[in-house]
Amino acid sequence: MKTPPVFVLLSALLALLLPMTAPTSAQFGGGADPEVTLRVVPQQSVVSPGGQLAIAVVLDHKPGWHSHTNDPVIPPEMGDFTAIATEVEVAEISGAQAGTIQWPEIHEVPVDFTFTGNPIMYGVFDGLAIIYLPVMVDDEFDDDATGEVKITLSLAYQACDDTMCLAPEFLTERITLPVVSLEEAAATDQPDQSEIFAGFDASTFGNPDDWNGLTIAAASDAGESKSTGAIIITILLAAVGGLVLNLTPCVLPIIPIKILTISSHAGSPERSLVLGLAMAVGVVAFWTGLGVLASSVTAFADPSRVFGIWWFTLGIGLLIGAMGVGIMGAFNITLPQKVYAVNPKADSLGGSFLFGVMTAVLGLPCFGFVAGALLAGSATLPGWVILTIFTSLGIGMALPYLVLSANPKWVDRLPRTGPGSELVKQVMGLLLLGAGAYFAGAGIQAWLGAKPGLAADLPWWSKVVHWWAVALFAGAAGLWLMVRTVGITKKIQYRALMSVLAIVIAGGGVFAARNQTAAAADNFWVSYSSEAFAEVTGAGRVVVLDFTADWCLNCKALEAAVLNREPVKSMLLSEGVVPMKADLTSTSAPGWDTLRELGRTGIPTLAIFGPGLDEPWIANAYTSDSVSAAIAGARGTPIARR
Repeated sequence: MKTPPVFVLLSALLALLLPMTAPTSAQFGGGADPEVTLRVVPQQSVVSPGGQLAIAVVLDHKPGWHSHTNDPVIPPEMGDFTAIATEVEVAEISGAQAGTIQWPEIHEVPVDFTFTGNPIMYGVFDGLAIIYLPVMVDDEFDDDATGEVKITLSLAYQACDDTMCLAPEFLTERITLPVVSLEEAAATDQPDQSEIFAGFDASTFGNPDDWNGLTIAAASDAGESKSTGAIIITILLAAVGGLVLNLTPCVLPIIPIKILTISSHAGSPERSLVLGLAMAVGVVAFWTGLGVLASSVTAFADPSRVFGIWWFTLGIGLLIGAMGVGIMGAFNITLPQKVYAVNPKADSLGGSFLFGVMTAVLGLPCFGFVAGALLAGSATLPGWVILTIFTSLGIGMALPYLVLSANPKWVDRLPRTGPGSELVKQVMGLLLLGAGAYFAGAGIQAWLGAKPGLAADLPWWSKVVHWWAVALFAGAAGLWLMVRTVGITKKIQYRALMSVLAIVIAGGGVFAARNQTAAAADNFWVSYSSEAFAEVTGAGRVVVLDFTADWCLNCKALEAAVLNREPVKSMLLSEGVVPMKADLTSTSAPGWDTLRELGRTGIPTLAIFGPGLDEPWIANAYTSDSVSAAIAGARGTPIARR
């Protein structure tokens, strides 16, 4: 019996971590002929020190289509309909200051999103809607901004017609403008943009209220730009998870059969590789199709709101838990006999593609439990993240077929089914139970959040019990991995390696539970209420308002890494500063209205108010430096521009 590869552990971690991990932004565009076309147009191609210009974000809507406004007003007749607001935010800026955004005119159109048959009037952006961002170039330039103005914009919008909305688009646009002398700027042929900028109100450059404090706000939002590292890690973890799915008992035995089938049809190594590539594409297509199915759900609902519905979150936890029990052998996924009768020939590119699709389909009795858990847990993620995860899973699962088709002789080196492949399922099952415990606990916390009187009477540790359930299952997975590895192999090096990895699994669960427990025990945050907020802001105090929820892992990570650590913690506890937490675990939490008033719909969100800021400092992602600078600015202390 060959020893299972080290990917056993990584797959188990994948099953727990993937539904809970999400980068913060992305750059995705529409198709070849989208219903709404977005483009960003600078008013000038070059600028001079102290100069002024505007940047236009142009939304060109097809007839019958529109996008939500920057502050959607939902009529009562539309019930709980969630609109994705049009957003234009300065993520990064150097060499200039950004002013107050000028939004286009709102038009009312008849819509029937709830399919009542009685359309109602709803305010939208439609036609050629142009958003203007005024920019003032710095008078002087230091070494970090010599000769260029650099601006990064984070953009979001959602296209709708009168009955449906498409998946929202989230984009990042980077603009670089050379800074030249006044003489050079005057001699430069500037493009004629008069038609686009005819609606721009240039009087904003003479209004100080449109500029005070805006450089601070723009710099603070730098953390909201796309995290390339997080995306790469997500892709790699998902690909590793897909690779490990090949070790399950339903898939591992058929890999040699599929490779030998392709090889027999190919007749040459080159042809074998081509057919293997087509088969691999078929496997990826299957997983991408699952991703499209999962992401279609998030196109019509904001996860920040959906996961505040206690029975929904609890139900997802129970479903993931059931998948964990199933993959360990409690029950089976059985495919109809007609599915097994489908047997495409792998002697052509099209046939090999279908061959790959069916290969993935026939593995569902084993890895369908993982797919089901991912489909449920991925409802917490943006659509593009879901597609990235599922496509990467497909790439990982397809990789052995591509490699082995290049050299079919390597088939003999594959491990065989037996205790090792069963161990893969068992460890994944235990960690799925841990993920289920997390969501189930978050659902219970959401239910308690809707009953403030009951929640107030409970001890602090009641909010972290489910984290110790996660630690329990992670510990069981690590212990079982260590024990079974000793039974499967006698090689000391493999036993030692798997023991170390098992300790990482168990230790990771205990570490997370311990951190959450410490934060709950040392809770220095004031619970948010509109009355408490009005009182402390009216007294001229600095308020750091953290919008969070028990089910929001990104919130927990930022709190642990930034807010609950030095130097930020000392600033939060200093005189004149009030740390306030708006717990949005429940959909009925009072903080939701305040979040919407700030122009945000999702969490994590941190807002800082104070006498030194004309407008609140708001960020969805932040660092210790940016929060410290914002608190200092809220006190009225000058902040050095970045």
